[in-house]
Amino acid sequence: MSSRFHDAGPTLAIMIGASVWGLVWYPMRMLAAMGLSGTAASASTSAVACLFVLLFRHRSIKSLSWHWLLFALGLAAGVTSIGFVWGAIHGQVMRVLLLFYLTPAWTAIFAHFILKERLTRVDAALSLLSLAGAVTMLWSPELGLPLPANLAEWAGLMGGMGFSISNVLVVRITRTLPTMKPEMRTAVIFGGAAIVASLVTVFEPMPAPPSAAQLGTVASIVLGLGVVLAVNNMIVQIGLARVPANRASIIMLFELVVTALSSWLFAHEVPGPREWAGGACIVAACVLSAWVHRQRKEAAENTSRDEGAGKKKSRRAMV
Repeated sequence: MSSRFHDAGPTLAIMIGASVWGLVWYPMRMLAAMGLSGTAASASTSAVACLFVLLFRHRSIKSLSWHWLLFALGLAAGVTSIGFVWGAIHGQVMRVLLLFYLTPAWTAIFAHFILKERLTRVDAALSLLSLAGAVTMLWSPELGLPLPANLAEWAGLMGGMGFSISNVLVVRITRTLPTMKPEMRTAVIFGGAAIVASLVTVFEPMPAPPSAAQLGTVASIVLGLGVVLAVNNMIVQIGLARVPANRASIIMLFELVVTALSSWLFAHEVPGPREWAGGACIVAACVLSAWVHRQRKEAAENTSRDEGAGKKKSRRAMV
């Protein structure tokens, strides 16, 4: 039983993280309804999360050293947070999230330029499958070109691009700064999101501010949500440390299920046939991308193992 729990624990941690991300849009809409704009909500909750991580993991701060990659990660995280939060508040949640999850298309491109990974035909095919899902979802004879229909959907699309860049930059940072603790990367992500969202808040028309009677509720939601996001991120990090990355990316798709159910229950948003068809293509692209990368990793490990065995044989022959 303990062995089974040890194996299932990391998977459960990632599923919990995906569930939280699939529900976070709702308290963000509550804050918007009480007068806190999407960018202000993103800035305040991210700041709370960053401070919580720094206080909870203060001994790891010494592993934080300045590098331009950290600035890039913070900027990408800011675009991700604003795109997701603003899009989920002002648009149809499921459509925004599906556009957000066009990761196979963007990751293949950004990995080619940032990580110098070769863009293979398989990567290109998966990118096209993912984009085909977006086209299926967005196509409408009345609207013409299959482009996002409003600013909320554009925000979701840009947030997904920022998410893909963030993932690629995390890989680059682990290679460039191997001594940096994972929780410090989390602090950089939340800190960057807070700073970028604060700057963008200046340019967003502000709604009527929360009334005096609502200030306590708003503050409680912001503090609670910030702590939940920080703890959730650390829980997910535990899962990611024990689950292969490709399997983890598939488990994270559970967020789509939670989002679909929560948007139906809380916002009465029901995806139509085109949304389901397009979403199926995007999910299929994510799953196939994870499978392809797992095959590549196994092939590379087998090659490395064979080379190591060959060197041992040659040494024995020389002796």
